[in-house]
Amino acid sequence: MARLQKITPFLWFDKQAEEAADFYVSVFRNSRKGAIMRNPGDVSGLAAGDALTVSFTLEGMDFTAMNGGPGHDFSDAVSFVVLCDTQDEVDHYWDRLTADGGKPIACGWLKDKFGVSWQITPGRLIALLTHSDTATASRVMQAMMQMIKLDIAALERAAAG
Repeated sequence: MARLQKITPFLWFDKQAEEAADFYVSVFRNSRKGAIMRNPGDVSGLAAGDALTVSFTLEGMDFTAMNGGPGHDFSDAVSFVVLCDTQDEVDHYWDRLTADGGKPIACGWLKDKFGVSWQITPGRLIALLTHSDTATASRVMQAMMQMIKLDIAALERAAAG
């Protein structure tokens, strides 16, 4: 048996665990759906055969989605950062994760249609925010704070002054 990763994010959905896993696997290129534990018929709130848990892997990281029933909504207190190399990659994840009811928030944050929070972050932003010149980092921070979806070219312009 393959060893599971030491820590696995476990996402609680009402009844959309399999739909969510299918969605996330469709968004991330290096992804796959794994094992599904199905209801044998004795778990209240779910029909026999409905998914209880769904394992999936996104970019090498394992996740589990669970159909746990209502009352446990996602919050901004936990988010997933997607580190992007290019603006095309930022645009891809932003567009896919905000589709069909997702909501842009601010500064590269969004909520997907299930209410899960994501940060679509260009790696270049991290380099600019940690620049040795504090004035450069400050200009980049100010530019980022005005953005909804992050724009690498605009961040570079801010860094250049």
